[in-house]
Formats: sequence, structure tokens, C-alpha cells
Amino acid sequence: MDFVVIDVETANPDLSSICQVGIVSFRDGSLVEAWESLVNPEDYFSRFNVSIHGIDENRVQDAPNWRTVFPQIASRLEEMIVVSHTPFDRAALERACLRSNLTECECRWLDSARVARIAWPDFAGFGCGLSKVATRLGITYRAHDALEDARCAGLVLLRAIADTGLSPEEWLIRARRPIHSPSHVGHSGAPFPAPVKRNGNPEGKLFGEVVVFTGSLSISREEAAEAAAEGGCCVDDGVTKHTTILVVGDQDLRRLAGYDKSSKHRKAEELISRGQHIRILGESDFIRIVANAGVSA
Repeated sequence: MDFVVIDVETANPDLSSICQVGIVSFRDGSLVEAWESLVNPEDYFSRFNVSIHGIDENRVQDAPNWRTVFPQIASRLEEMIVVSHTPFDRAALERACLRSNLTECECRWLDSARVARIAWPDFAGFGCGLSKVATRLGITYRAHDALEDARCAGLVLLRAIADTGLSPEEWLIRARRPIHSPSHVGHSGAPFPAPVKRNGNPEGKLFGEVVVFTGSLSISREEAAEAAAEGGCCVDDGVTKHTTILVVGDQDLRRLAGYDKSSKHRKAEELISRGQHIRILGESDFIRIVANAGVSA
């Protein structure tokens, strides 16, 4: 659940003309640092770009140039999963480093726009501008400010993690596959690590319960499913009228800024409001219950 998000604004159509950079760091699914800096691009400002982000020559005249500010950027990105919304910010960093004869930092890049197209089928066939995705997910933010854009892209990734159960590391792998990959696709079209359906052990103390997992667990979905099934639970991939238990990753119960509920979680609450009996449990509590049923998870 550790990653950083970067966004930049440029002075003109040349991607190397970075005039603002924003970086947001997430640890264990929570925002722990927000850092931004104006940058003197040592280049001209186009009227069009200024009309978008409002940054001009006067605002950056005392700002550091790219060579001066880059060490602070590299210290935050080095050896991290680095998220950018679309490939343009990554290309801008590459171009700015090349222009200043600097060596890029070692990191692993993840495109949150591609994540959105995979995680939510209604985006699959279309572009995924950050404002459009934010509106769809109910995230409020101010567009065309590097720090705000970085924060928003980070929240998009957190929502994708919550809705699919894929960790940032797993998203690095999934994002390299075709968007319409036929494998690992759930009822809503969203991906998850692997099918986990299991029949419950009829001798288990929890026989008759139907459990669904959502969010980031401390163990793999397969391990959790095996333990649940041994304890007697049937394990399903999605929340239905038969679901009796929804197990939510402990981290997801503390999700940042109120965006803490996966689509499974929201569906379970909707069914509960209609009278269906579903227990919503944190992973730790579920593990205790399974252990009490004579199964170690």
C-alpha cells in the first residue's frame, strides 16, 4: 500500500518546460506527505498553458530550476512505485532530466488512467481524464494544480485497490496486460487476483455461512478462502442475495478521506438496508472467528 504520485504543469507545449511539480506520498493507504514546488523552466510561457494553470514568468522568477529542485524529487521517487495519471507526466520528467543532463531516478511507473480503464468497465473504451474519473468516483478537487492533481490520482488508485482487491504491486502486473483481459474479471467486470469460490466443509462450525472478501488482506485471497472453506463457509466472488458475511481488509476500514468502501462493501450495505442479514467484519475479527472454529489462517 506504499506508493507516490507525481503531477507536473508545463510552461509551453514542450514537455521539458516543467513549471510546477506536485508529489503526494501514501503509506499503508494513507496520505503522509504532500510536497510541491514551482520550477523556473528557463523557457517561455505560452498564453494557452498560462490560461490553464495560471502560472507565468512572474510567479517562477525566484523559483529553482529543474537541476536545483530535482534532488528533492528524486529522494521521494527513488525505488518507489510512482503513479502518474496518463504517461505525460512521466515523459515530462524524462525530457526535463535529459535537457538538464541529469540521470533519472530508479522507480516503477504505474498509470492511474490505465488502472481506471481496467477497474471500471464504463471507462474501458474511452479516455480517462482526471476530472472525468474524479466526477465518476465522487472525488472533489481543483484541476490543473500539480499537487491537487497528484492527490486526486492517488485517491483514484486507492479506490481501484478497494474495489478490486489488487495491491499496487499487483496493479503493476495487471496494467501490463490487455485492458480487456478475459482472466481475473469479476461480476462487475473489475479484476481481482484470482477466482476464490469454494464450497464449505459440511463438518465445519461455520457451515451455512457464505463469505465474500474485499479490499487488501494481510494474507492472499486464496489463503483466506481456503481457511474460510475449511471452517465451513462457502466462499463467493461477489456480494449476492446469498451472502451472509463480508470480510473487509483492516486497512480499508481506515481508508483516507472517507473513500473507504469498495463496490462490494457498498452493495452489502444496500442489501442490509433492504433487510438482508449480512455481517460486515474486519479481517482480524474474521481470522479470530475462523481460529475459534478450529482453523488457523
